[in-house]
Amino acid sequence: MRQPTDTGIPDTPIKTLGRINNLECRLAENPEEVRRSQNMRYDVFYEEMSAKPGDYSRNNQRDVDEYDQYCDHLLVLDNQLDGTARSGKIVGSYRLLRQCETGKLSGFYSQTEFDIDALVKCHPAENFLEFGRSCVLPSYRNKRTIELLWQGSWAYVRRYGVDVMFGCASFDGTDPDLLAEPLSFLFHFARAKGEWEVFAQPDRGVNMNRIEAENLDKRSALRQLPPLIKGYLRLGAAIGAEAVIDHQFGCIDVLIVLPVGNLNPRYVAYYGPNAERYSPAR
Repeated sequence: MRQPTDTGIPDTPIKTLGRINNLECRLAENPEEVRRSQNMRYDVFYEEMSAKPGDYSRNNQRDVDEYDQYCDHLLVLDNQLDGTARSGKIVGSYRLLRQCETGKLSGFYSQTEFDIDALVKCHPAENFLEFGRSCVLPSYRNKRTIELLWQGSWAYVRRYGVDVMFGCASFDGTDPDLLAEPLSFLFHFARAKGEWEVFAQPDRGVNMNRIEAENLDKRSALRQLPPLIKGYLRLGAAIGAEAVIDHQFGCIDVLIVLPVGNLNPRYVAYYGPNAERYSPAR
């Protein structure tokens, strides 16, 4: 949906990015598919989880904000036969915001919580991509769906010459003391350092160093990490220096920072340097 204005790549459409049996990964192709993705996000964030919708979202049963129209929406669809037609049910999604689109907004979405401007200014030659609104229906939270989302993300990164991926990942709940072990683990063993260090916006930061490293039960902390954060760490991501409480979504956010050059070589080898593992062209 977005034009590749920042890379000089020809304006050719991206069709299917990956397929496993009846599951297909591709970008939303029209506003109706975006609306259906927003409906699914509403079901997960507001009905299943503890997010608090505004009036518009509640009345329309859609998770929507001003950023949606400037993002690409990566979808996983279940194309199993429903009678004589393919269902095309949206079962998973990622929201992708490229740096070239942020001039039409007040910056990246994460900028409301974290000092993304400082990170971008520190790397003026790098092309940034923000991942957000990761969402999968409960019955599809399995290896196949997650692998297709990673497949599609990697294909998108390669297609648009992305250098740095980043975005928020969340813990359920808003009491950092109840998350002392996993937050401390991320602070001591996964924190971004040097030129990649990122802090929260003033007056929003939550100290993640709640237990000293020598007193930390690492096994217990690892068990408490959400699967998405574990996945990012396996890819080679690092974590911002502070967390932020998001009261609307009933969670505590940490910032994921993943330069493409730091990707775990196993990830690249598994999906292929040009995302060919689950490519329909294979």
